[in-house]
Amino acid sequence: MTPSPPDDISARIARQSPLLEKLRANVASVFLGKPHAIQLALATLLADGHLLLEDVPGIGKTLLAKALARSLGCGFHRIQFTPDLLPSDLLGTSIWQQSTGTFVFQPGPVFTQVVLADEINRATPRTQSALLEAMSDKQVSMDGTTRPLGPPFFVLATQNPYEFEGTYPLPESQLDRFLMRLHLGYPDRAAERLILKGHREGEPVESLPAVLNAEDVVALQKTARMVRFDDSLADYLLDIVEATRDQPDILMGVSTRAALGLYRAAQALALTQGRAYVVPDDIKGLAVPVLAHRIMVRRARGAADGDAAEQAIAAILRQVPLPG
Repeated sequence: MTPSPPDDISARIARQSPLLEKLRANVASVFLGKPHAIQLALATLLADGHLLLEDVPGIGKTLLAKALARSLGCGFHRIQFTPDLLPSDLLGTSIWQQSTGTFVFQPGPVFTQVVLADEINRATPRTQSALLEAMSDKQVSMDGTTRPLGPPFFVLATQNPYEFEGTYPLPESQLDRFLMRLHLGYPDRAAERLILKGHREGEPVESLPAVLNAEDVVALQKTARMVRFDDSLADYLLDIVEATRDQPDILMGVSTRAALGLYRAAQALALTQGRAYVVPDDIKGLAVPVLAHRIMVRRARGAADGDAAEQAIAAILRQVPLPG
């Protein structure tokens, strides 16, 4: 039976749904043929999380990130991660001002609202870890001073999982800071034909207008936290989480942070669909992108870590019964 949400939440969602639809349509106008990926990216944003886009080069990872950033009308910096990138290049540094006889902090590119961390696995672990506090606490501590980031503060990172030379795999502690990991895949033939036509006169994303502002994003994130989550669905979510800790093929199950991430992502996904309540399909549809990158599995011969982890979560979803 469908729960009856409070009137104020329903009215709030009714007012904000046109904003979400405008954002979705704006991104979809340049990122063609991947409506599901757009919806999950929006859910990550509304859940106040961070997004890892993982796939082969040239299929739109950076395009999706740029389209989202431009559509939001927020401050945006793109950081190209390379082996010689230093933490200070990311966070900033204090420079001596001879005229005043003091050190003045010069903020780095992470001091913005939307950060595109391109090819994040090409930077050294030391530089990767510099993002850790920023992603988890939305602040940077340097020289005894803590400086806030955002709101909103949204990190979209890209990486190619099939290229290993000159790369540094992300440590588990940083992978856990990404709410979702998405694989985009190749577009279908019809979408690829439209892409060819749309790029005759340049890059359409460069002229993409902003349709939301920072205040709109923060308001939508607050609404997502108000979406109703029935107790029976919370138990279903916890059954999935506990199952990852009891499987013989899973060496390390998901953490409590992961459970909270799935909870908030389900609320946000419901909001993207104009609902004031979560349904079981929200949890099922999010379990793989939210949980798979947080577990360690025993790999089958010839299987990639990511593939084996996603298969393990999919198997758990088949085993755990839906709430009655």
